[in-house]
Amino acid sequence: MKNFGFGCMRLPMNGEQVDIPRFTQMVDRFLEEGFTYFDTAHGYLGGKSELAIREALAARHPRDRYILTNKLSTNFFEKTEEIRPLLDSQLAACGVEYFDYYLMHAQNAEVFAKYKRLHAYETALELMAEGKFRHFGISFHDKAEVLEQILTEYPQVEVVQIQFNYADYEDASVESRRCYEVCRKFGKPVIVMEPVKGGNLANLPDEAAAILAGLNGGSPASYAIRFAAGFEGMMMVLSGMGTPEQMEENIGFMKDFKPLSGAERAAIDQVCEIFRRQNLIPCTACRYCTDGCPMSIRIPDLFASMNDKRRNHNWNADYYYNSVHTAHGGKASSCVGCGQCEDICPQHLPIRQLLKDVAAEFEQN
Repeated sequence: MKNFGFGCMRLPMNGEQVDIPRFTQMVDRFLEEGFTYFDTAHGYLGGKSELAIREALAARHPRDRYILTNKLSTNFFEKTEEIRPLLDSQLAACGVEYFDYYLMHAQNAEVFAKYKRLHAYETALELMAEGKFRHFGISFHDKAEVLEQILTEYPQVEVVQIQFNYADYEDASVESRRCYEVCRKFGKPVIVMEPVKGGNLANLPDEAAAILAGLNGGSPASYAIRFAAGFEGMMMVLSGMGTPEQMEENIGFMKDFKPLSGAERAAIDQVCEIFRRQNLIPCTACRYCTDGCPMSIRIPDLFASMNDKRRNHNWNADYYYNSVHTAHGGKASSCVGCGQCEDICPQHLPIRQLLKDVAAEFEQN
């Protein structure tokens, strides 16, 4: 099994709908090159990701040609007895009889407490024994000590999906390195999510981009993905690919994968130092925060405008903030401080305070 997977949280879109012809083209190309791993979840694209997988993948290719991972997401059950019908609905949506991997989704201290209270791990293991899925794992967003607790209490966990990229490697809020080390301690294979940090490591500040360009080969995204894939124990590195061009680029450097050289690692260290100086908001645009926002604030878009302003210091960020992202309401100052966004943020960002900072930057007039 090649260790590069298709993350299906960000798919080619045609307006509000998945662009099925383009996604189908990408699925076929991915399989043609010998890659087989696809990752989805019930909430991705409001349920459209699972349905797109059924149409572009499951309905068109033999089941033994691909590996499909899905997740038990906390937003979709409040009682133990709701877990089984939820999993069955996911199988039906994807058009398959079983999942290869099923992960307890977005585990942190609070979510894990809910899953324990509702016996979600035990119920999932029962469903695995019935053949609903073949391998049991977790996806994780919290401190390393919480991960250690989960793996200690549930040694049945076979794989762990963590956020891992060079920008977060030593970050105190994400603790990529420490979480990775816990996985190694417990002997758990690692699935990497956000190796390009929601596209942030593909669209670098000019100073950082120039450093990588000086290596004379490869795009910024290629260095980010190769960084993550170069560590021992990395079973799979996921990339959310929205265009055939992105897929071709990624296939190009992952089909004959080579870890970063010493010179490339040194360049990455320089890029990290630039990030530290710029004080950018480390939002990955997963958009978990937007679904429950009572004021319909497009939080990731507002943070992107703030980062653009800090990087480039020009009028463009102001234009997008005022004329695109908040043209129909949902300004940063509209925040009522309910905190729902912070409860669900995988990056543990202080979103309410950051929105105040955004409002001060863009709404002072």
